[in-house]
Amino acid sequence: MKFDKVIPTDRLKPYIKHFVVSENTLESTYKIFPSTSLVIGFQYKGQLFSIESETETNLNPSGITGLMNSFKLFRNTSDIGTILVYFTELGLSAFTHCPAHELFHQSVPLNVIFNRYAITETEEKLVLAHTDTQRIQIVEQFLLSQLKDIQPDRLVLEAVKLIYQNQGAIKISDLNTQLCISQSPFEKRFRKEVGTTPKKFASIVRFNAVIESLNNAKSLTEIGYFHLFFDQAHFIKDFRQFTGTTPENFRRAL
Repeated sequence: MKFDKVIPTDRLKPYIKHFVVSENTLESTYKIFPSTSLVIGFQYKGQLFSIESETETNLNPSGITGLMNSFKLFRNTSDIGTILVYFTELGLSAFTHCPAHELFHQSVPLNVIFNRYAITETEEKLVLAHTDTQRIQIVEQFLLSQLKDIQPDRLVLEAVKLIYQNQGAIKISDLNTQLCISQSPFEKRFRKEVGTTPKKFASIVRFNAVIESLNNAKSLTEIGYFHLFFDQAHFIKDFRQFTGTTPENFRRAL
């Protein structure tokens, strides 16, 4: 299996965290856990299916997945190849007027938000490409063709920064106070740019901070208290929602 990260060209760095060239020769079923990035996928070979309630749905070769409230289950055919685009927290808004929250917990065809002729052209070029470098360049050309001269919402950017600084363990009322804005207009702006509410985004940031903590020698009780969970029951409940399993079982599988 290949999962190679590639840094984008300078023009795209404010909006794209990185690209990934993902290939797998074997058929597999796997979970994707909530992260802070909306992700575009361009499949240049093979097929991908989403699984929900034991029902499989064949996904388009080009699609986008929004922020998620819990894990999602996917299955790929053998010999699959995909270019993945991981956006920065406000990155999508530089390419489309589609509010990011409309994609929450969704995996939809890319032509829902972008011109389908440009997507088809990109798909055809990717199939004919022979190297990863060529494929990344093709995807970058597509993104640059969609890039709009839109300034990011500075208040939302500052909110994202504060949430990360606190590893997601911050009260939204405290965030509103620091930013000098009331909850309702702030939440509306945040959802549109980031893809979910500040509270849910903070819980995703905290979840990913917990995942990183599982690699150290601290006990699960210590990890839970460090990340300001009220008690172990609360910690386990939140973790199970995001992963479908307990922190203990997840750590064993690392």
